[in-house]
Amino acid sequence: MSLSTANTFPKLHNAAWPGVVGKGSPGAEPFIDLETMLDLTAAASVDGMKFDGVDLFLFAPHVDIDASDDDLKRLADSVRRRGLVIGSVVAPVWPPTGGGSAMGNEAERAAFVAQVRKACRIAKRLRELGARPYGIVRIDSACGPGDWLNDPENNQKKIAATFREAAAVAADAGERLAAEGEICWGGMHSWRRMVQLLELTDRPGIVGFQADMAHTLLYLLGYNAPEDRLVPIDFQWSDGAAFDAAYRQLTDCLRPWTIDFHVAQNDATVKGSGTHDKTGRHCLPNDPQGKLDIEKRAGSWLRDSYGNLLHKFQHICWDGCMFPNDVMAQPETWNGILRAMLTVRAAHGWRA
Repeated sequence: MSLSTANTFPKLHNAAWPGVVGKGSPGAEPFIDLETMLDLTAAASVDGMKFDGVDLFLFAPHVDIDASDDDLKRLADSVRRRGLVIGSVVAPVWPPTGGGSAMGNEAERAAFVAQVRKACRIAKRLRELGARPYGIVRIDSACGPGDWLNDPENNQKKIAATFREAAAVAADAGERLAAEGEICWGGMHSWRRMVQLLELTDRPGIVGFQADMAHTLLYLLGYNAPEDRLVPIDFQWSDGAAFDAAYRQLTDCLRPWTIDFHVAQNDATVKGSGTHDKTGRHCLPNDPQGKLDIEKRAGSWLRDSYGNLLHKFQHICWDGCMFPNDVMAQPETWNGILRAMLTVRAAHGWRA
């Protein structure tokens, strides 16, 4: 399929947070500043086509969660000057970034909601400045599966209650919250528990799911929840039929809740660096160890179970956390990623 005559929606974004996540702490690589990440994104080009925007992590050194209106105007100008827009933003809800566990004590849960309030204020202001035409505010439970396992059912209810408080804050700001499905977050570490949490939260239209192809692959394998694995215990990657069946079950359960989508590659192993807990390893799209047919598997999220286009996402984002800095400094890295994104849009996108 020709990319040059392909669809114009969904818009294609790059994530800026790989310059921050897993970086900057003792033993980790240094941060890559936001201006550099914006430059790398804006410079990428495939047959004259470019990224449309970026998704941001609302935490210093990229975007201070307490940024002033003047700071946000400078941010908006900096992004637009490069021909980009801002889409989804990540609320820093974790204890090391000023938040607190969603299943913690009263003070911890209040800190979680306070960070969501600040993130929604920034998201709303960027909309008002004309730099953010779409997108969600991303959250997770800000706690680990190990602690969650001490009292699973009660902890799940606590997280849902915190999410409902955060939903009220988001609704007041005209925002939606997307809970990122990832095996390192307690109560969200399996597909079954993720669905349960969304049902317990019971704020459809305000709280939904963020599907990342690298992270949701680990749901199939039951990495942190063996009881919820979807492929057989003796599964071999050569068994395409078993993988297809498992992936269909996964996406049929989570797709109705999905309001934000990340294109990614994964080699079915886990990785963590800095203070970031181990989770699904993001790979470059052409990594020989990558287990995902990106174009095909993205279609499972962008189309319904009958193969019909959903037209559900105004933008999709590439997420490539924890790549080495030298890899991220190479222009061909982002050209290859952009090409993968264009291929997804050509196969599963549409024209306005």
